[in-house]
Amino acid sequence: MNTIGLSGQATAPLHAADEPDVRRKIEAGLIGGLVGGFVIWIYEAIVWVGVQHLMPMVGIPRNATGLVFGKAAQDNLGALAYVVGTGIHFFFCFAWGIAFAFAWPYFRRRGYEATLVAMGFAIVLWIVMHAAIALVSNDHPNYLDPMVVIGGFMSHFFYAVPLALIVKRRLAQG
Repeated sequence: MNTIGLSGQATAPLHAADEPDVRRKIEAGLIGGLVGGFVIWIYEAIVWVGVQHLMPMVGIPRNATGLVFGKAAQDNLGALAYVVGTGIHFFFCFAWGIAFAFAWPYFRRRGYEATLVAMGFAIVLWIVMHAAIALVSNDHPNYLDPMVVIGGFMSHFFYAVPLALIVKRRLAQG
């Protein structure tokens, strides 16, 4: 039985046999998360560094260290802050990528477009990540500042859209 999905195209119901296996979902999430993690850094380099002058280019990899452990810990770690920050950044890129890859089949079955799902996913990511940062650290941007909120949502769109498109393509392959 075909149904009409939100994209307006006929969609066939996805049966259990059509469901991607766990290994494929994890692989798709890891690859999508990696690409999304680099794309968000490119966005930050162009916008946060180049346009807004919020930080120097070298501040991008260590930014996560300061957000999680505070600026004092970031400064005390010296060069190790780059390694720790990069590790934190990509740990969450991979974890959220895998989460998206496991959620995507649900939305695909209902005919949603990946980029639409990515937009909502990006907003959820920003809210969850920054609520967690606010809980573990007192040293964070003002999350009530509209510029911080808009900039944060935009950066997470630049993560989530490539992630979603890669997951969509990789899980569509037989």
